[in-house]
Amino acid sequence: MFNRRQHLTAIALAVLGTGLAQAQDTVKIGVILPMTGQQASTGRQIDAAIKLWVAQNGKKVAGKTIEVIVKDDGSIPDATRRLAQELVVNDKVVALAGFGITPSAMATAPIATQSKTPMVVMAAATSSITEASPYIVRTSFTLPQAAVALAEWSNKNGIKKVVSLVADYGPGFDAEKFFTNQVLLNSGQVMDKLRTPLRAPDFAPVLQKVRDLKPDALFVFLPSGQGAAFMKQFGERGLDKAGIRLIATGDVTDDDQLNDIGDVALGVVNAHHYSAAHPSAMNKKFVADFQAANKFRPNFMAVSGYDGMRVIYKALEASKGQGGDALLAGMKGQIFESPRGMVLIDAQTRDVVHDMYIRKVERKDGQLWNIEFDAVKGMKDPGKAK
Repeated sequence: MFNRRQHLTAIALAVLGTGLAQAQDTVKIGVILPMTGQQASTGRQIDAAIKLWVAQNGKKVAGKTIEVIVKDDGSIPDATRRLAQELVVNDKVVALAGFGITPSAMATAPIATQSKTPMVVMAAATSSITEASPYIVRTSFTLPQAAVALAEWSNKNGIKKVVSLVADYGPGFDAEKFFTNQVLLNSGQVMDKLRTPLRAPDFAPVLQKVRDLKPDALFVFLPSGQGAAFMKQFGERGLDKAGIRLIATGDVTDDDQLNDIGDVALGVVNAHHYSAAHPSAMNKKFVADFQAANKFRPNFMAVSGYDGMRVIYKALEASKGQGGDALLAGMKGQIFESPRGMVLIDAQTRDVVHDMYIRKVERKDGQLWNIEFDAVKGMKDPGKAK
């Protein structure tokens, strides 16, 4: 009986040991995205980009197998927080990633801090996000980068009287503040600052107000997914025929929706960090591979997800598969060529430094594209400038 018990115990220990070894040989990355709801295009793009990165680079890093666990939060911050907690406690992920909107990223920041889990923000763009936790790294962009770059271009191109229109949440506040402040700094006039709800916005009343004010240009920031509805109403109300120029952050002329927006988008000048029409060899390959795998065009969310996976993989190589502070250290200071151009993860701010392009919507080969014609090189986040 004793020998049999010893044997069973040995088997149990062996099975347990094998399980532990297998667990240690697998590194899990938890990705939280809005796969449903108003921001579903964000989730679809980033999820597709993550799959493409893994397909191209394999599932082995530092001798360990990578397992990506994707969860849908529907852009509901309470759901994001709950899912992040489950991924850290139950799945023991070494990194969290994704985060479609700022409130979702902010809701997760305390969990990243308490558990010392690096958190890669691939979408949300409020400047202050990286200050919410020392474990947050961003691979998307910040709204102050796009807003300041566009305000500078506007000043050089005879636009003096402006109205701003933004979504009523963190990134919108950043876009409004940094764009209008730069306009005023350049001796321009801000005629009004308008805001629309994040969920189910009605653009008709604010567009009528813009038409009555008759500015030189309307500056717009709206989150990914709202651009098509806005542009349709902009055209229906004849603002494009009334001599009011539309200038925007690149979210409004999102590559994912640009062809559906149609001709009303032609000529719209916008600022952003990525266009599917970026002319580099790396981007041409990225777009070709992405479209072959997905049958749709990559947008700025896709490149942020793709680069985010690159940052995680290279950090895991540097940390030899370890998480926590070692993984975070491997993320800081990375510099690399991306489909968007050169990228630096600032070691001090953990924020992204990259070129901010000025683009115009043009028709080429029967499709609409954001065609780059100017750039602010190596742009840090103006929201963190001293």
